[in-house]
Amino acid sequence: MSGTQVTSDHTGVAPAASLTMGLHRTRRVQRTVGLTIAYVVTTVLAVLFLFPFLWMVSSSLKTPQELVRIPPTLVPETWAWGNYIEAWMSQPFLSYFRNSTLITALNVIGRVISCSLVAFGFARTKFPGRNFLFVLLLSTMMLPTQVTLIPQYLLFRQLNWINTIKPLTVPAFFGNAFHIFLLRQFFMNLPLELDEAAYMDGANRWSIYWRIVMPLSRPVLLTVLIFTFINTWNDFFGPLLYLNTIDQMTIAVGLLYFRDQFGAPFHLLMASSVMAVVPIVVIFFLAQRYFITSIIMTGLREG
Repeated sequence: MSGTQVTSDHTGVAPAASLTMGLHRTRRVQRTVGLTIAYVVTTVLAVLFLFPFLWMVSSSLKTPQELVRIPPTLVPETWAWGNYIEAWMSQPFLSYFRNSTLITALNVIGRVISCSLVAFGFARTKFPGRNFLFVLLLSTMMLPTQVTLIPQYLLFRQLNWINTIKPLTVPAFFGNAFHIFLLRQFFMNLPLELDEAAYMDGANRWSIYWRIVMPLSRPVLLTVLIFTFINTWNDFFGPLLYLNTIDQMTIAVGLLYFRDQFGAPFHLLMASSVMAVVPIVVIFFLAQRYFITSIIMTGLREG
C-alpha cells in the first residue's frame, strides 16, 4: 500500500503531538505553582502589614484588665464598645475632627485645581522653555522639608498667620511638584486629536481643560485626592508647629495632647486612634478602583 504511514505510540497519539501536549502541561503546572507561590507570599505580607492595625482595633475593644494579661489575647474576650464612647467624651474630638476635615477639604480642593492647571499647561501647551521649567519644577522635589521650614515659618509669622489654618491650607493652592508630574504624565496620554477637534468646534483652552481633559482624567484626579487626603489628615508636624490653642488642633495633634496632658489609658488611646484612621480607610476603599486605574494608565512619555 503506497503513501506515508504515520507512526504512533500505544496511546494512539503521534510523538510530536504528545511532546507538544507534555510541554503545555508542564507550562501549566509551572504557571500554577508560580501563581500559588505569589498568592502565598502576598497573603503573608498582607497579614504582616495588617497585624498592627488589627492589634490596634483589638486593643481598643479590650478592658484594662485584659490589656495587661500575659500571654496577650488577639480577640477580646469581652467586647468593650463603651471604650469608643468614653474616648469620644473625654476630649473635644468633635472639634478635632471638624478642624481636620476643614483643613483636609481645603487642601484637596486647592491641590487638585492648582496641580491640574499647571499640569495641563505642561502637557497640552507648547511654549518656549517648557521642558526647562518642568525640570526646574521637578528639582524642587529634592529639597528637604527642613531646608524651607525656617523661611516659611518666618514668612507666615510676618503675615500674622500663626495659630490660624492659613499656613496649612494656602500653600496647597500653589501646586505640588509630585502631583503636577503625575497629572502631566496622565494628560500626555490623552490623544491630542481631542484638542484639535474641540478647536474646530470653537472651544478655547479653558473649555478643553474643563470639559474634555478633566472628565477624562477622573482616575488620576482621584489619586491626587487620595494622596492629599491621607497626607493632610495624618499631618502632625504642620499643625503642631503653627497651631497653639486647643480649639485649633487637628486630630493628629489632639491624640498627642490626649496622651501627654491627660495620661490617657491605653485602651482609650487605641479607640481614639481607630476613630482617627477610619476616614482614611473609607476614602481609600471607595476610590481604590480609580487609584489602580490611574497607576496603570499613567505613562512615562517625554514631552
